[in-house]
Amino acid sequence: MAGALHAVIGTDEGRVSEEALARFNDLKPEGGNEFTNEVVEGVAANAEEAYQICGKVIEGLQTIGFFGAEKVVWLRGANFLADDRTGGAERSREGVEALLGVLKAGIGDEVTFLMSANAIDKRRGFYKWLQKHAEVAVFDKIDVSKPGWEEKVAAEVGKRAGERGLSFTPEALDLFVQMAGEETRQIGNELEKLSLYLGDRRRVELDDVRLMVPLSRKGVVWEISRAIQHRNAGRAAELVDAQLQKGESAIGLMRAAIVPTVRNLFMARVLLDDHPDLPLHNGAAFTSALKNLPEGERNWLPRTKSGEVNAWGLFFAAKQCGAFRTAELREALEATLDADRALVTTQLDHRLVLHRLVVRLAATRPKRKKSA
Repeated sequence: MAGALHAVIGTDEGRVSEEALARFNDLKPEGGNEFTNEVVEGVAANAEEAYQICGKVIEGLQTIGFFGAEKVVWLRGANFLADDRTGGAERSREGVEALLGVLKAGIGDEVTFLMSANAIDKRRGFYKWLQKHAEVAVFDKIDVSKPGWEEKVAAEVGKRAGERGLSFTPEALDLFVQMAGEETRQIGNELEKLSLYLGDRRRVELDDVRLMVPLSRKGVVWEISRAIQHRNAGRAAELVDAQLQKGESAIGLMRAAIVPTVRNLFMARVLLDDHPDLPLHNGAAFTSALKNLPEGERNWLPRTKSGEVNAWGLFFAAKQCGAFRTAELREALEATLDADRALVTTQLDHRLVLHRLVVRLAATRPKRKKSA
């Protein structure tokens, strides 16, 4: 088919923007100028605007380049191709069908069409036709609801950090992943800030991440968990206070940060008591080793929403549970249960309940049996 067709799509907005721009720069004819290429902004506020945008693209595809030169027409950031109110409106669909008709009829050899979008309805004819006739690149966000997402994000962070000459200490990388999340644009922004802040120093430490990366709710949960694992009651209390002042529920903090941490520490400690050879150097190896355990030894372990063993939560706990003995973690579970019950059934000050708990968790020691 005459003409070259390219589509860059996906839910990862930052990656789609980067890749589409790189593709546009690669496709542009050498020596081209502003008359050679056309960039049509694809952000439509309503269905009528979507129809008009499609008209502009069609006009660009059917107009020869300046003095007959080759040209690229880029429909950038189209937001009317998804299964939503604008994308499903009749006027939008008319515009997209008209554009599809022009593409099917064939565009000149001198014309290249590039489209980028963050959402597209894959059930419709436009996408299905592009799949068959265009070079389609898909960049979706990492699914943080699936086990092992941390490792995938960490790999992406490591790659992008390396491009800037940066490297992370293990703890700094763990915290960065939790705070920056899976959005590549956000990852890039935070890495750029760290790079500028560090100057000639290229090794990112834990305190650098704490100072420069905004503390998201997920990051707070991670930091509270880490403080408990390290018996740092002061840091845990400080984080609890900061969240309570922001209007966070004490029960929400208890069940998002403290309960899972203590539970995972206890379960990881029991696992290592029974299986001291479990690999702690790598999350994927730890996950694989857990899957190879007899089913009866896995049934009691915490699960994700999908029903799989929460291996990554246990992996991070297993790396820290060496600071605790099984008996004291059993007591920590009981203390956490008592505090949770107090939050729900009593009128005690919630801040005081949480403070007492984190202090108790940091200082917990197994009870000694009374001598006869």
